[in-house]
Amino acid sequence: MDDGRDRSGSTRRTAGDRHSRRSHRRLRAVVRTRRDRRRRDHIRVLGSRRRTRRRRCTGHTAPASGEGGPAEREIMTPVLELDDVTIAFTRPSAPPLVITSAYDLTVPAGRLHCVAGRSGSGKTSVLRVAAGLTRPTEGSVRWEGTPIEGLGDDEITRERRGRIGYVDQDASLLDGLTVLENVLIPTIPVRASRDSLDRARSLLTELGIDALADSRPDRLSGGERQRAAIARALVLSPRLLIIDEPTASLDRASADAVIELLVDRRDAGTAVLVASHDPHLIHAADLRTHLA
Repeated sequence: MDDGRDRSGSTRRTAGDRHSRRSHRRLRAVVRTRRDRRRRDHIRVLGSRRRTRRRRCTGHTAPASGEGGPAEREIMTPVLELDDVTIAFTRPSAPPLVITSAYDLTVPAGRLHCVAGRSGSGKTSVLRVAAGLTRPTEGSVRWEGTPIEGLGDDEITRERRGRIGYVDQDASLLDGLTVLENVLIPTIPVRASRDSLDRARSLLTELGIDALADSRPDRLSGGERQRAAIARALVLSPRLLIIDEPTASLDRASADAVIELLVDRRDAGTAVLVASHDPHLIHAADLRTHLA
C-alpha cells in the first residue's frame, strides 16, 4: 500500500501539499502587510497627537503676524501658564471689580508674549499674578508646570527668586545705592559672590551702561534706569523675565533700544512677558493677548 513515502523513506510532496504551502505563505504575507500598515497608521496617529500637544503648549492665543525666530521655539515646554484665571477686587458697598475673567496665557521658553491693552485694562494685574506677587481670585498659575496657588507667601518668594526676574512700571531703583549695587540686590539672600559681581558687570556691559556702574540712579536717564532695572532682573539668570510697560516713559530711540534688548533675551532662550500699549513692542512680540 502507498503510504505517501518514496523508496528512500522521505515524505512525497503532492501537488495539493505544494498548493497548501503557497497559500499559507501568501496568507502570512498578507498578515504581515496588514500588521505593518496598522503599525504605520499607529505611528502617524502618535505623531499627530504629539504635534497637537506641542501646538497647545506654545501659547497660540494670538500669534503675531509675520512671526519669525528659530523653529524649535514651537516645541518648548511652557515656563508660565495662567489657566482660567479670574482677577477681581472687592469694593465697599459695591460689586467686586472684575479685571479679568477665565483668562488663559502661556509663555514658552524663547518666546516674547505681549499683554496689550489700553491704560486701566488690567495689564499690570495680570503681570503681578503671573509673577506671584498677587493671588488670583480663581484659576491656576503654573511655573514650569508647578502650580503655585497651594504655596505659602515665603515659598512663592523662594520659588520666584530662582525662576523669575520682575521689573515694575517705574523701573524702581534705590537712590542710595550705585547702579552696580542695585543690580546686585537679588543676590543678597544668597550672599553676593565674586561670580555674582562678575555677572552683574557683564550684564551692565551687555546693556551698554557699564560706564555708569558707580553712578547713582538719580543721575540716569529714563532709558538708562530701565536698562539697570533689567540687569537687576537678569542677575540670577531667570528663565522668565516679566516687565511692565518697559517703553512707556522713553523717547523713541531709547524705547527701540529696550525692544531690541528684549528680543535679544528671547533669542537667548529666555521667556519674556511684557505689558504694553506701544505698537512697536506689540509688533515685535511672538504672541499677543489683548485686554479690553
